[in-house]
Amino acid sequence: MPITDRHGATHQAPPGETERVFPKGACDTHLHVFGSPGEFPFIAERAYTPPPATIEQYWSAYRPLGMDRCVLVQPSVYGRDHSLLKRTLGDAAAGSMRGVAVIFEDTPDTEMEELHRLGVRGARCNALFSGGVSIASVQSIADRVKGLGWHIQLLVDIDEDIRLVQGLAESGTTVVVDHFGHPSDCSDIDSRGVRSLRSLMREGCAWVKFSGAYRISAAASGVDPAVLPLAHSLVQANPHRIVWGSDWPHPGIDATSIASAELASLITHWFPEEIRRKALVDNPTRLYWED
Repeated sequence: MPITDRHGATHQAPPGETERVFPKGACDTHLHVFGSPGEFPFIAERAYTPPPATIEQYWSAYRPLGMDRCVLVQPSVYGRDHSLLKRTLGDAAAGSMRGVAVIFEDTPDTEMEELHRLGVRGARCNALFSGGVSIASVQSIADRVKGLGWHIQLLVDIDEDIRLVQGLAESGTTVVVDHFGHPSDCSDIDSRGVRSLRSLMREGCAWVKFSGAYRISAAASGVDPAVLPLAHSLVQANPHRIVWGSDWPHPGIDATSIASAELASLITHWFPEEIRRKALVDNPTRLYWED
């Protein structure tokens, strides 16, 4: 089934999209699903309003390319309500899916325990969109989820908030940074934030998701070659601390070059052949399925 963007435009899969691209056991570590607003209401303070996007639509786009597993991330538009995430994880085939939730300081322990049973292995702090966890409360939330063995996933601009990443890492928290760290200027691979992120990676203290290139591209393009130097510098910093994500269905941004085949083709540019299995299979297994 084709998916429509937030303006109603239809994205059709291009011809020839059935050729397997990903290695066996590959994992997409960053995607979202959205239900009917009547059944799964959005919060009032959201930054965008997405159309419905089902897990079946996701698999129809990525399974033919060889994707075997995925990680469902709670989007900011649902705030505290994990109903759709819970349903989707609960219906998933055994071993095929994990999740990342949004945890607040007052989230009940019983809610966290239920999410863990369903496969949640991380808590997300979204500092760039409304409806997420505030930066000020992240450390206390990290302390809460540590006992479950979860990581903290950060959507921040590393050029503005690298101290937050450093502080969490120093406290012993496993930190995963979204969208290449979402730097202010993706072409400046020697900015303070990018240099600090590489240092944390070399020390084994931070993970980076290679996802949402269009979010840091000046052209809002999913295949912008301007992102390549940043990608290569992060790979060189530590290939054991990188994972890949489609960011499907690309919410909250008018981006180009987001067809599944186009995004999948990026792995041949971002990752040298000798580390593709590590980035797409081994690393996500350690991060999300270690237990």
